[in-house]
Amino acid sequence: MENKAYMQDGKLVVPNVVTIPFIEGDGVGAEITPVCQKIVNQAVSKAYGDSKKILWKEVLAGEKAFNQTGSWLPEETMEQFREYLIGIKGPLTTPVGGGIRSLNVALRQTLDLYVCLRPVRWFKGVVSPVKEPQKVDMHIFRENTEDIYAGIEWEQGTAEAQKFYRFLKEEMGVSKVRFPETSSFGVKPVSVEGTKRLVRAAIEYALTNKLPSVTLVHKGNIMKFTEGGFKKWGYEVAEQEFGAQTFTMNQFDALKKSEGEDAAKAALKEAQKQGKVIIKDCIADAFLQNTLLIPETYSVIATLNLNGDYVSDQLAAMVGGIGIAPGANINYHTGHAIFEATHGTAPNIAGKNIVNPCSLLLSSVMMLQYMGWNEAADLITDALEKAFESGEATHDLARFMPNGKSLSTQEFGDKIVSLL
Repeated sequence: MENKAYMQDGKLVVPNVVTIPFIEGDGVGAEITPVCQKIVNQAVSKAYGDSKKILWKEVLAGEKAFNQTGSWLPEETMEQFREYLIGIKGPLTTPVGGGIRSLNVALRQTLDLYVCLRPVRWFKGVVSPVKEPQKVDMHIFRENTEDIYAGIEWEQGTAEAQKFYRFLKEEMGVSKVRFPETSSFGVKPVSVEGTKRLVRAAIEYALTNKLPSVTLVHKGNIMKFTEGGFKKWGYEVAEQEFGAQTFTMNQFDALKKSEGEDAAKAALKEAQKQGKVIIKDCIADAFLQNTLLIPETYSVIATLNLNGDYVSDQLAAMVGGIGIAPGANINYHTGHAIFEATHGTAPNIAGKNIVNPCSLLLSSVMMLQYMGWNEAADLITDALEKAFESGEATHDLARFMPNGKSLSTQEFGDKIVSLL
């Protein structure tokens, strides 16, 4: 197991010299990946001297892979991620053509990376479209393998769509499809197991990081058995597996009904005083509104795939944009984790040395934290805060800052290295 992370007794073990497979990425990936590696190497050296080190191992995916191997996602790349557990990737092009899956989705589903973790916070100095961005500090646990991203659908006018409709009508008695002859159809699977492992991970994360609450975001008022099931099963996890460490709004409602509102409020206050994680839920559309009005009331968010897509992008915009939004795809049981830039390949600015590397850099910070190398992670975060506060950033951020100074991608990377 030399230079490889591995699982032992359910916990991730990372050697002091560890090999990390990486995908450079398409478009701007060739610019941001080496900058981020340079910063990470310097932070690790600063924090640990020669006692810890990352050995970067390039693996292929996307256009670079297709041009060299004829495959958009070679099996060898999947094997490297399976073997080394931890990896990181730049943005990838989704190949054009019917029936070809998004490479990002393929990686997540093949490795069963069931958690998409996206922490969102504001950095002082970054201009935001909202009045009080400092109130935004959330950690989104987005289910990664089910919901509509399972990709189960049939196109309008095909024999498969007609066959599916006949099954709905003749076998299931469905009469609510208004225009059956011209409808496409999709299936939205949401399972007990898929829900519970996601919510379990979110609660464990809140407990480990001493965060106050987990909110189940759903649309269960309309989709009662899928999104409503997500809410129901999420509460079950909290009450059955974390009963002594959590207080749920189900318990609050039961107390309110049996002993009155004052008793329920007193119990909630006492639970907060004891440091218990409060488990609550919110309908998705109301949640999106609340994130603008009262963002400080939310901490860890557990939600399904499509909701998580909307939520993470809106929250990123509230703190300055997707250019500073990190992301990780994790399986906490097997230890597999791929950290990634959350933005696209941006071909319109590729090769111009102006792209913001912070999404991939902050994902690198998440990777270091996942490895337990928190000292190096904190050094990078502190350096970013200093740069932004002084108005030094790439053009996408600096142009909005008072007295902002626009730096190229390379200059920004050098600035962060100097601040380490």
